[in-house]
Order: sequence, then structure tokens, then C-alpha cells
Amino acid sequence: MKVTIRGSGVAGLCVAAELAGRGHEVTVTDPAGGPGAQGCSWWAGGMLAPDCEGFAAEEVVIRLGRAAADWWQAQGARVIRRGTLVVALGRDRGELDHFARRTANHRWLDRAGIAEAEPQLAERFDRALWMSDEAHLDPRATLLGLRDRLAARGVRFTTEPCDGGRVVDCTGLAARAALPELRGVKGEMMVLRAPEVALTRPVRLLHPRFPLYIVPRGDGVFMLGATQIESGERTRASVRSVMELLSAAYALDPAFGEAELAEIGTDARPAFPDNLPRVTDLGGTLYVNGLFRHGFLLAPALARMAAEALEGHAKPELWHEHHA
Repeated sequence: MKVTIRGSGVAGLCVAAELAGRGHEVTVTDPAGGPGAQGCSWWAGGMLAPDCEGFAAEEVVIRLGRAAADWWQAQGARVIRRGTLVVALGRDRGELDHFARRTANHRWLDRAGIAEAEPQLAERFDRALWMSDEAHLDPRATLLGLRDRLAARGVRFTTEPCDGGRVVDCTGLAARAALPELRGVKGEMMVLRAPEVALTRPVRLLHPRFPLYIVPRGDGVFMLGATQIESGERTRASVRSVMELLSAAYALDPAFGEAELAEIGTDARPAFPDNLPRVTDLGGTLYVNGLFRHGFLLAPALARMAAEALEGHAKPELWHEHHA
């Protein structure tokens, strides 16, 4: 069938890949011209971390998210499978125990284990959780690479409106007129250049007020994030948030004190009231939305569900019935 996809963020590109892989004729339309700094996918952490998400997310997020790393790798993305290290400062050690009770698929590391995994952290931490099955990727390189591979496979990309055939809307918060339950959850993130820091896998620092994650991008570059504020505001990072995130990074490793602050980014993630994504049919347009903080983790599963819905298979697990 002919399918037009609105939006070229992580959701739109995943749906395009799934449909093209099933032999459908796909056009992706986005006035911005493609993935880039205008969307929240550009500012994602890129952690494929279903076990860590189990601390607060529903079971379906964990279960569906466990297939994400294999899906991305099959699409040609560079997926790094070194797990996630979870630590807490001495005054917050209880947070680490609480995290362990609410998650699974991990093992404890003592100081010697931390020294083997991430030597720079061994002086400051004597216990950690290692979520060994988790992975991460570089969102920007992944989005741009997927777009190029899809174009090479015949997927058409345009900046002009184009609603030929079936339509799949993956425009995030821009779809609020059709999906009034959508809300924005603001996230503020930073990119640091810290050649003195040698972390090789994502590290989560637990804190009761501002938990932090740091994701290595290679060549001494790290993504640092992220706040989670109930707001649809998309353009302004607050001084308070920047200071708290940088303070947390410095507490994790004082070598971050010498880092170069390369970028500060902010955007609003689209979320429904239950923080779960949905596939919804409204007037013949299929909406794939509400990925919240699980964009790269759940977009592959949502893309498969959207393809199955278009092909007339059974209603997908995260189908949302619209009632006028």
C-alpha cells in the first residue's frame, strides 16, 4: 500500500523502516526537512535501558523495550552493549537499595567490580548495580543513518504536505489538536566535552531530587540529562536545572569540572496521562504518539504495531480506541 508518514523523528523513521521492510511504498513528510535539532528525538539520551526503566515504568515498557537493541542493530545502527551502571552517593545509599528492589536483571558490584567496569568511579563508590543486558546508541548518528538507509531503499522524503494513501501521524506534541490528552514533559539536557573522563557505558546517579544519567558518545563527549518537568515549554533551559545537573555530574566524577559545556538543549516529550504510548485511528489517520521518555526504547515496538494495524491484523497491544 501507499503510506504517508508525517514527522521524521524517531517514531516516524521507525514506522517508515517497518513499513518499507514489509514492501509498502512510503513517503515521509516533514517541514523541517528531516531529523535535526528541532525535535526531542535529537536530544534523547539513547539509552536502551528497559531494566532501569522498570523502576517507574509499566511492565509493558520493560517487556517491549527488551527487543529494541536487536531491532536497531538490524536496521544498521551502532548499538553498544555494555550495560548500565547505577550508583548513589553515600548519603543516598538507600536510593540504590530501593532501586534494586524495584528492578530486576541486575547484579551488585563491589569496589573491585566497579574498578574493573569503570576505573574512574572506584575511588568514589564502593557498590553499584550493573544492568548487564542494557545497551545504548548515539541518537543523532542513528537517526541520520536510518534516514539515509531508508532513502537508499526508496523511501521518499519531502518537506511539502503529502497525504497520499494511508496516513500515519508521528508529529509528537504538534498533534495535540487531534489528541487533546497529550501533554508536554519538559526535559533539559547538556552535551559536555570531557577528555579527562573515560566512562564507557551509561551511568545513572540516583538522587531523591535530581537523578542524573550520563551517556558516552565517544571521543570524550557525553550527554548529560535530564530534567523532567510538567510543562510543554520547549525553548528555555533554566539556570536551576543546568546548575543541578552539572553539580550532579561533578559529584559523580570531579573530572567533569574541567569539561567544556558544548550544548544546552531543551524540548518537551509528548506523553499521555498514563505515560504509555498509543496507536490510535482517528478519521482514517493512524496516530503513533506518546512515547514520553521511551522514544528509542519503544518506537520499534510501536512501529510494528502501526504496520500490523495498517495491514488489518489484530489490534495491537497499545491500541487506543477513540470515542467521539
